[in-house]
This record gives sequence, C-alpha cells and structure tokens, in this order.
Amino acid sequence: MTDGTRDPATPPSRRAGLLERTFRLAEHGTSVRTEVLAGLTTFLTMAYIVFVNPSILAEAGMPRGAVFVATCLVAALGSLIMGLYANYPIALAPGMGLNAYFTYVIVQGLGFTWQAALGAVFISGLCFLAVTLTGLRALIVDGIPRSMRIAITVGIGLFLAIIALKNAGVVAASPATFVTLGDLHKPETVLAVIGFLIVAVLSARKVRAALLTSILTVTALSFVFAGNTFQGVVALPPSLAPTFLALDVSGALSAGLMNVILVLFLVELFDATGTLMGVASRAGLLTDDRLPRLNRALMADSAAVFAGSLLGTSSTTAYLESASGVEQGGRTGLTAATVAALFVACLFFAPLAAAVPAYATAPALFYVACLMLRELVALDWDDLTEAIPACVTALLMPFTYSIATGVSLGFIIYAVLKLLTGRAREVKPVVWVIAVVFLYKLVETGGAH
Repeated sequence: MTDGTRDPATPPSRRAGLLERTFRLAEHGTSVRTEVLAGLTTFLTMAYIVFVNPSILAEAGMPRGAVFVATCLVAALGSLIMGLYANYPIALAPGMGLNAYFTYVIVQGLGFTWQAALGAVFISGLCFLAVTLTGLRALIVDGIPRSMRIAITVGIGLFLAIIALKNAGVVAASPATFVTLGDLHKPETVLAVIGFLIVAVLSARKVRAALLTSILTVTALSFVFAGNTFQGVVALPPSLAPTFLALDVSGALSAGLMNVILVLFLVELFDATGTLMGVASRAGLLTDDRLPRLNRALMADSAAVFAGSLLGTSSTTAYLESASGVEQGGRTGLTAATVAALFVACLFFAPLAAAVPAYATAPALFYVACLMLRELVALDWDDLTEAIPACVTALLMPFTYSIATGVSLGFIIYAVLKLLTGRAREVKPVVWVIAVVFLYKLVETGGAH
C-alpha cells in the first residue's frame, strides 16, 4: 500500500494493530521494535536474579530448583500484569534485600520455617493490597518522613553488603572483634573479588549486563579453579511441587511473626512506590509529579507478592533496573511484556542456575549494596532529629543482623527525639502508630528482629 496505512489483511499488520490498541504505542511516541529492544535491555540488567534468588533462599532450606522456577514464573507474571494492566515499562521480580531478610532474619535468625516465612509474605501482600484498594497507601507513604525512607534503603544496602562479604569469604567471624578479614588465599574469595571488579568496571563503562556477565564469568572460572562441577546448561524446568502452595499462613499468624509482617509491608510499600516513581520520572510519564495509574501499578505489584508466596519465593517488587530499558526508549507495557517472555524462556536454564555458587553471586549483592548507599547524600544532616534516627536505622540493620530491628528502633527514636525536642507536631500520626507498635513488640519480646 502506498498511503502508509496498515493493511488489515496481513498478519504482521494485525499484530501491530493489536499491540497499538493494547499499549497505545503511537500515543507514547514509540514503536514495537523500540519497546522490544528496551525489554531486552531491562531483562539483561536484572537477569542476575534467577541465579541470586535461588542461591539465597536455598540457605533457608528451600529446594533450589523449585525456587528457580518460582522466580522465573513470578517475574514473568508480575511483569506481564504491570505491562497489560498498568501499561508501564517496569519489570517485577523477587526483591533484593527482601530475599535476604527472608532467609537470614526470619528463617536463620528467628528460627521460623520457610513455609511460615512464605505465610508472612502472603499476609504482607494482603496488607499491601488492602491499603492500595482503600487509599490508605497515600496516607502511609506521605506520613513516613523522607529521612526514614532513605534510612531503610541504606540500611538494607548495608545488610546486603555484610551478607555479600560473608558469602565471598572476604570477612569471617572473630571471637575477639566479631568480624575480621577472611582468608584471601582461598580461590573462592579471589574469584569473588575478580567478580566485583568485573561488575564495577563494566558498570562504569555502561555495559548493560554487567552483573549477569560477572556471575557467569565467575561461575565459568569456578569449574577450573574452585572445583565446581558442570551440570549442563539447558534442560526441562525442575518441579515446582516442593514450594507450590507450601506457605503456612496459620503458622505465620500464630508464631509471633506480626513484627516481621509489618516490616515486610513497609519495605514493600516504600520500595515499590519509590521505584515506580523513579523509573516513571526518567521515562517522562509523570503528570504534575504524580503517576497517573499508580494504583494500577501498585495492584500489579501486590498481585505479584501474592503469586510469589503461592509459588514459593520471597516478596516481589518493581525493579529499578527497569530504568535501563527506559533509557533505551521503552515507554509502554510492551517493554514489561517482553521482559516477561524472556523470563519464561529462562525456565529451561535450570542446570546453569544450579551450578552458580554463592561466591559468584556475592559480587552482584555487594555492588547493589554500594548503589543503595548513595541515598545518604539526600539526608538533611543539619537537622539532627532527622539524621540521627536515620543513622540508627541504617547502622543497626547490619550490626544486629536484622532489618526489623533497625526499622523498629529507628521509628521509636525518631518519635522520642521529636517529642523531647518540642517538635512533636512534625510527626505524622502514622509514625506514632508504627513507633508504638514497635515499642510494644520490643518490650514484649525483650528484643526485635
């Protein structure tokens, strides 16, 4: 045809027409090719999660193969819902920090079963859904001081850092000083250091798949220098049965996990909202500093949290790595739908994921931790009633090996400082409620996790 209109008789045009109607590509000034390439870019920057998440949750006693399948499926499902329902170029997957909290605090630290931990994730998702449907989300997000939001992000980064350094063998336990330098002669530790240098150098050079390249390179070297055994690359997906519907909701409610559920809820809420706003801002999708379909995006996120708990993985959240796809021109949900399709394809690479050792994923964890620390510059250091609670929150997370403890004491100290300095009016009601709940749990248990 010469007039530039689509020919409805040809299958490609029909497909293009369907995609146009679904994602409104022309309205957003983009094309199918641009959106697909943006989706590929986003996927490459976040594909490391299919190796890292099974590695972390396996330490909680969860079957690694089933977690791998759950990770791929929930990332695909969450991203697809975000793309089709909210029409945003934002991908979802199990969150870094939240998976560490699941394993190292809830299971290893508090001694709960991973089934009860999945139950806690399910309940936190229910709370997330409830505040989204009722409009309470805006009140909670607006009521939490910016300094505490920053502190939670930085604290999780520090928590990830100490886990990464431990898994890499860079730090080790010491009876005299609690932690000390590990054995740098071990091949695993040397490979982890090399992996971090790869991540740092490639990221500085703007290579999209820096984290994935580091993980695969260290894994390849581990077969030669660290005695790793090759298990193949491609195979049919492992069974999901060991984790599917294995969550223990009654156990989560009866075993004193309410404090943990509150922390999961708060972190999921801030993480999702902050990431959505940040990526949307880069894409120029904000209207008067507001996200037009924010509730739809948060609904997609809460649905993914539900699905993850049912399939068998820790909390799912929006990924900041989606910004890489936005920089490549992604503007609609077709970008997220492309990411979903690629995560489905990942299901057939389970043997490769099973061969990835913890010291190969440690550099990626440490690099993510480094990026999270940059939020510190946004603190108002001249206002000690804001800066001190933020520092307490961030520092206590790694030093008590508990995200919940840092959050709990941070909110309590924030409220107390404001009260004793005559600035109680600056504290929003939601902060008083959270501080009282955490204080009650602290007094009741003698310690918070």
